[in-house]
Parts: sequence; C-alpha cells; structure tokens
Amino acid sequence: MVAGAAGFIGSHLCDRLLAEGRTVVGVDNLVTGRLANLAGALANPAFTFVQRDVALPLPALATAGDIAEIFHLASPASPADFATIPLEIMETGSNGTKHLLQLAERCGARLLLASTSEVYGDPEVHPQVETYCGNVDPIGPRSCYDEAKRFAEALTSAYRRHRGTDTVIIRIFNTYGPRMRPDDGRVLTNFIAQALRGEPITVFGDGTQTRSFCYVDDQVAGILAAMRGGTAGPVNIGNPDEVTILHLAHTVVRLTGSASAVAVVPLPGERAGDPARRKPDITRAGALGWAPTVALEDGLRAMIAATAAELGLPG
Repeated sequence: MVAGAAGFIGSHLCDRLLAEGRTVVGVDNLVTGRLANLAGALANPAFTFVQRDVALPLPALATAGDIAEIFHLASPASPADFATIPLEIMETGSNGTKHLLQLAERCGARLLLASTSEVYGDPEVHPQVETYCGNVDPIGPRSCYDEAKRFAEALTSAYRRHRGTDTVIIRIFNTYGPRMRPDDGRVLTNFIAQALRGEPITVFGDGTQTRSFCYVDDQVAGILAAMRGGTAGPVNIGNPDEVTILHLAHTVVRLTGSASAVAVVPLPGERAGDPARRKPDITRAGALGWAPTVALEDGLRAMIAATAAELGLPG
C-alpha cells in the first residue's frame, strides 16, 4: 500500500513497485495529488486506487496478511501548502499516521514513515546526521509541517517500542523530477516555470542559502532500500551534493536557454524560518547499499522537459 500515491514521489514509487511485479493499493485524497500522475499505474490491473483521506478512519482495506508493506508518503509538502492548509497537514501527520500504524498492526505489515529533513529545522549541525535533534521553531510559518512530521516520528517510534509494530523512519531531503506541480511553490518548480516563461528568476534572501537535491529515481531506490533493509531508522535519504540557491538559479537559466534575469529579493514573511543550509549525512543509507547516482544537471534536464510539456511551452 502506498499512501499519498497520487503525489510526486508516491506515484513514482507505485510505478517502481508495479515494475517489480507487486500488487499495489494506492490511497490518496487528491488534495494535492493528481490522478494524471498515476496514468501508467491505473492502466495496470495489479493497481487499485482508493480515494480516501488517511486522517479519517480507514475502512477495511485489508485483513491480516493481505498487505506486506505500507509506505506512508501522505502529506502536502510545499510552502504554498503550509500557508493554505496547515490544519490538514497536521491532521495527516497525527491521525493519518495513527490510522496507518493501526492498519500495519492489523495486517502484520512493515510500515515506512516518510519523514523529512525539516525535522532538523534551521540546523546548527552540518551536515545533518540522524542523531541531531534539530533546531525547529514550533510556532513559525513552517511549524505545521515540521511538527506534524516530528509527531509522526514520535508516534511511529512509540508503536514500535510498545506494540512491536515493524516500522522504519526515513528523512527525505529535497527531491525533484518529473510530476512536481509547477505551481507548488518549491524552489526548483518556481525557477523552472519562471525560466520557461522568460520571467525573472526570483531568489529570496541573498542566495547563499544551500540545498541538496536528490532526483526522484534515486529517492525511490532509497525508500525501497530502507523498507527492505531491516533497519528502524531514522535514515536520511538525500543527495549530499550541496549547492547555493543562486548557483541553482543560474544553472536553470543555462539549461533552459532562457533569457530570464536572476532577481535577488528580500525574504517574504511567509518564508521566515527557511533554513540557511541543508545537507544530509548518508552514512546510514550507505550501510543499506544505497547512494544517489543521478547528477543534478541530468535530473534537471529531465524535469525541465517534463515541466515544459505540462505547461505547453518549449523546453
């Protein structure tokens, strides 16, 4: 079962599982997920789609033994979502996680919780290791997502310790690739859409803040390595190649062949709390036999082509 199946990463995961010959149930409430992401999966008889909000009690989707693996990727995850549906995000992280853990317990399934690098907040330790407890603002504009994921990690850990539920926690760092919503407000979708339209590339702050970007195919491989590696985690899944946002903007302009100028503007209030640096330590993931392989520019070319096709623009 994949919760959040119609989302960006979830849909790619469904495709990978189906390619392995697995039978997959995809669950999504379609608040931010898109059925178009599942076009290939929906044509496969081994795939079943259930439109359902995991924050609500789940119907009898399965009985004991029917489901072996539950991937909990359900949650809106973009800054635009933080500003518009914060309560829904917190419901997904709390009640949604509880309902999926209860399902895992009933089925005897192993559950993977897709947490986030946001649990590290604006980190004072660099690169971020899984033993670092973070520097998170619990009441800031990003807190609905940060704290929902931190609670989900705590609940998952409690189920594992006190009820014997088989679980693993991963912490996803910035992921990119085809099927991201062009209007989702994340840095790469913003930059690529602006460049394709010939608009100024908007860099908030001074552009020296850094991120580490992992291509979606690598991310899915890391998810599967953690699910099947026997570990409880948490495990960072991300690409440790760190780039500044300003460098990223110029790279997107070059790869799109755009005439867009790069405009550095003050950080707006709703972006307060954006971390200054973000880079995963992936030693634990490496012990599972996983490492990213897709170079940033190769992944960007694929994402640019997919975004251009979706927007009906030359790319």
